Amino acid sequence: MRNLEPKAVWENFYQLTQIPRPSGKRKQIADFFVNYGKSLGLETLQDEIGNVLIRKPATPGMESHPGVILQAHMDMVPQKNGDKVFDFEKDPIEAYIEDNGQWVTANGTTLGADDGIGAAIAMAILADKNVVHPPLEALFTIDEETGMFGANDLKGGWLQGKYLLNLDNEDEGELCVGCAGGIDTTATFAYQPVDTEEGDIALRIELKGLKGGHSGCDIHLQRGNAIKLLVRVLKDAVANYEARLASIDGGSLRNAIPREASAVITIPADSYQDLQDMIDRYEDLYLREYAGVDDGITLKATEVECPKTEIPEEIQDCLIHALTLCPHGVYRMIPERPDVVETSNNLAMVKTVEGKVTCYCLTRSSVESRKEELQSIIQSAFSLAGAEVVFTGGYPGWQPNFHSTLQQKMVETYKKEFGEDARVVIIHAGLECGIIGSKYPGMEMIAFGPTIKHPHSPDERVEISTVAKTYRYVEAILKAL
Repeated sequence: MRNLEPKAVWENFYQLTQIPRPSGKRKQIADFFVNYGKSLGLETLQDEIGNVLIRKPATPGMESHPGVILQAHMDMVPQKNGDKVFDFEKDPIEAYIEDNGQWVTANGTTLGADDGIGAAIAMAILADKNVVHPPLEALFTIDEETGMFGANDLKGGWLQGKYLLNLDNEDEGELCVGCAGGIDTTATFAYQPVDTEEGDIALRIELKGLKGGHSGCDIHLQRGNAIKLLVRVLKDAVANYEARLASIDGGSLRNAIPREASAVITIPADSYQDLQDMIDRYEDLYLREYAGVDDGITLKATEVECPKTEIPEEIQDCLIHALTLCPHGVYRMIPERPDVVETSNNLAMVKTVEGKVTCYCLTRSSVESRKEELQSIIQSAFSLAGAEVVFTGGYPGWQPNFHSTLQQKMVETYKKEFGEDARVVIIHAGLECGIIGSKYPGMEMIAFGPTIKHPHSPDERVEISTVAKTYRYVEAILKAL
């Protein structure tokens, strides 16, 4: 990988794969960027929360041009396959080249190209003495993936540039000029455990093999949600096989579509074979329903040690009904752009811990009123079931400005460099641009980058040829501005 072109970009990316940087573990990666800026002899600043800003003076003759900010986030989504032994807080990413040199991917985990490759490009530009550019800043933000905390806590007045180039879009040739806002929902069912029925046996039901993916970029692909599929099974087991629920767990991140889910249930011993037959039927059903979309689904029930306690029946039933009702997937497309998702919800996680079952959702929309409408639906589903519902982490969408000087220059430059038209788009994923824009009114922004497939999942990969193309494009844009 380190021998790929541009070598500086790939060397930087390799260094990033060697540093554990899951969201929330910010010190080591932030120190890396601070040391990088200082090693270049450039002005390097760090704010109270950990964001890093590196300033590079304009090349001669460009001093009077408006300043440009290259922006990327430091953290990555820590997702791995169930059979992969890996510690995201200690282990380096095992990146490798596949498909005859077309892609870089990772062995059983997320790659971190989102947004490590964007950060690597910004780093290479800072070091490149041949790039012609206006006054330049590179902003590396913390913890984008878990709530955009770096952008949320960014101070007004810290940045000096007029134009911001966000390097966190994932389709080369796209210029993103708007994105969805979002908000997190946490619904908690509290209960006093009850004793397990004497003579019952316990089974762990596990649903695996789904592709999952990014809850913004991939939400329209109709992939299965492991929690929703498991709840269908549980509802049937409770209704027809005298099952009782002891625990349920699924998903791992608010912004990733759940790939795996499991539950421990108890049943009368004489229902064992009937329940196994039901599990087999559902596995066959899901493989048919998701043929061509999620072909690797597995659903298994394994006998385990019987727990001493379980969830009270009334809480169990309310939980299952609420999870059944909770919307997941696309809620509405943009009427003027029917190929773009306007509003969606990701039923992201469910966790059972010490007398509580907690459910987590991430709702996205480019229209604030539609986001509030879907929030209300989710709230009703859980509140009627007796859960405590809390909303947190709301962030604004990024409203497009189709007539900005920056957009005009970037469209013209792309056509000049590559002989084809760039695609100006609005995306459903969340970007930091909306938050940064709220702190810096009038700043013009565009998001773009090389092609990354299946971010937020162990299938994540970056297309090698588009990295060089993106670097060339950044060089051309800086010269044009």
